[in-house]
Amino acid sequence: MRESKARVIEMQVMRYRPGQDEHPVWQSYAVPFTDDMSVLQGLQYIKDELDGSLSFRWSCRMAICGSCGMMVNGKPELSCQTFLRDLLPGPVRIEALAHLPIEKDLVVDVQPFIEKLESIKPYIIPKEPRTLEQGEYLQTPHQLEQIEQFSSCINCMLCYAACPQFGIDPGFIGPGAMALMHRYNADSRDGGQAERMEVMNAAEGVWSCTAVGYCSEVCPKGVDPANAVNQNKVNSAKDYFLRFLQPRGGKA
Repeated sequence: MRESKARVIEMQVMRYRPGQDEHPVWQSYAVPFTDDMSVLQGLQYIKDELDGSLSFRWSCRMAICGSCGMMVNGKPELSCQTFLRDLLPGPVRIEALAHLPIEKDLVVDVQPFIEKLESIKPYIIPKEPRTLEQGEYLQTPHQLEQIEQFSSCINCMLCYAACPQFGIDPGFIGPGAMALMHRYNADSRDGGQAERMEVMNAAEGVWSCTAVGYCSEVCPKGVDPANAVNQNKVNSAKDYFLRFLQPRGGKA
């Protein structure tokens, strides 16, 4: 049987090694590939065969864990589901996710993102206590449908790399956190919306969004964070106007 001719693609990787590089620098590698190879597998070939010092994150290789996000030819992508065959003739330019501090090479500091997630209390705060004897909290299929889309976030941070407002203001709560905020606020079992309002209404909260919508375009799971932001804006506006109708802490 006649063997197919091996193909090679150039992968240009943005390198940053603390203590060695004053600024990030480009480094080029010639990578042999087959049609089923992803960008992540190309990077693994570089690390295994060409340059063991290259650093990047990955785990599941199935677009589930969200850890292999990076900029591929200037667009936020999960490298495990982006294929080299679709990037011919090359070169393929790989960088760390935009707008996030680089720790080394393609590895970014996720702590600011984690702090944003924690600030919106991403868990169900029950409307009322329920004993084990009373059983689980039940939902109708329609109630589940209201939140299911927004429950698919894998915290890959591609939306943050796509968000121009986050690039300008790192303190901005950002699309991913706001999508999860809406996921819990809209949950029929949750009663914590009032506790999340301080974050939603803050100067760097939901109203800082400039409605570009690129966050939804790059989301690998179809979460549509731009839609969640709009829903949060509606809730924030309601909260504002209800203060005049139902003063909090005051006497009737």
